[in-house]
Amino acid sequence: MGFGAVPPFDPELGAVLAALDAGATEPLTPEGLADWQARDAASRPRPTVRELRADGRFDVEELRVPGSGEGAQVTLVSARPAGLTGPLPLLYYLHGGGMVSGNAWSVLPRVLREWALPLGLAVVSVEYRLAPRARYLEPVADCLAGLLWAAERADGLGLDPDRFVLGGKSAGGGLAAALALLTRDRGGPPTIGQLLLSPMLDDRNDSFSAHQMAGADPWDRVSNATAWGALLGDRHGAADVSPYVAAARATDLCGLPPAYLEVGSAETFRDEVVAYADALWRAGGDAELHVWPGAFHGFDTVAPQATLSQDAREARLRWLRRVVGR
Repeated sequence: MGFGAVPPFDPELGAVLAALDAGATEPLTPEGLADWQARDAASRPRPTVRELRADGRFDVEELRVPGSGEGAQVTLVSARPAGLTGPLPLLYYLHGGGMVSGNAWSVLPRVLREWALPLGLAVVSVEYRLAPRARYLEPVADCLAGLLWAAERADGLGLDPDRFVLGGKSAGGGLAAALALLTRDRGGPPTIGQLLLSPMLDDRNDSFSAHQMAGADPWDRVSNATAWGALLGDRHGAADVSPYVAAARATDLCGLPPAYLEVGSAETFRDEVVAYADALWRAGGDAELHVWPGAFHGFDTVAPQATLSQDAREARLRWLRRVVGR
């Protein structure tokens, strides 16, 4: 079976992608994973609490809460616009990084600036464990533990327990989708929305777009297989992988909170995200889907000033505003 030509990149995005250093688009392989993680940890920003407070614009604190195992702990970074009291809606946010990299701090300046400040949101960002040190359900277990802790202490944290939104990008988007399934099935805290930005949903890595974009999308089929393999080990691609780690494995999508899903037309994850939106609709669910023309994975981070990146940010903000305002 042929997989056709690669869809054209948006001209602005394509120009930025072409100008990147070759190392920035080199596929992640199992042999190179340890070095890749070390480089990422050294180069990815990790702002301090003082820096996140942005000269008093935000109230920020780090919290260490009980994890899922005996003696285990999960670090949460809790933030909100300064001066806002009373119960605020919460965006419970899970960072990206392919399940193998990223941290809870680096995403916060943008999340606070673009969503928390204009909408009056509280944000909790989760430092979940990374593969391959963490395997299978351990990252989502960390995310669940933090969510349960926040829900149980909503009053003391100044949160509105009836307005929790799950959100995340890439790996974090996949974890947010899995967490929505997990809380539905186990009677966890009710949530009013799931913000799924280029979510990593399907460990099988065998969609048309995964093959079509091989070697073209910055996060391609090789990188994706490496990341899923680091998380799942021998389970990778097996028939019984849990939907609580790969949400595309779910066979019942009834009763989930409204979803915002976005992906690029020139992205590895395109078809699995479109299929997930379709499955939500077929189950009678509420889903808003954006397929950004000519966008690759992580386009708005790589090229934040591009027109398409601005359009995507505006669409996310509009959806969040509607959901928390209902």
